[in-house]
Amino acid sequence: MDLAEFNRLPADAARGVLRPCLDVDRWIDAVIDSRPLADFDAAEAASRSAAPLTTAEIDAAMSHHPRIGEKAKGEGAEAAHSTREQAGLGALEADVQSQLAAGNSAYEARFDRVFLIRAAGRTPEEVLSELQRRMDNTEEDENAEVGEQLIQIAELRLEGILS
Repeated sequence: MDLAEFNRLPADAARGVLRPCLDVDRWIDAVIDSRPLADFDAAEAASRSAAPLTTAEIDAAMSHHPRIGEKAKGEGAEAAHSTREQAGLGALEADVQSQLAAGNSAYEARFDRVFLIRAAGRTPEEVLSELQRRMDNTEEDENAEVGEQLIQIAELRLEGILS
């Protein structure tokens, strides 16, 4: 689908396109309400207008994300996006895989949610480094980082859909 086609969609159909990008009604409304979008920069600006995400929005959106380094469950559009985004990590070496698994467990114990990062464009070592760095975050700082990562992931997904 291209941008012109997205701009012409009825609001309900546009919601269906956007929900797999980020399952946050306020974000979806911000993008839909900004139509017609002149270009992807306008779509990104609309996306950014919904930031920062609230804790409740983050919690709801996080329920759809798999652990980093693990295959997404399900067959829907969101699972397909996640699989594509993590594909850049390639086949993880056993050492990196075990460090990510241990890091995921420690992160979940500390923050009571899965570790989320925009994996696209990052190496496994970068992901692991970010996981380790973020373990020192306060709850508030980590919430802000997770919200930013969700927006970045949504923008990548939106760009993929509209190109």
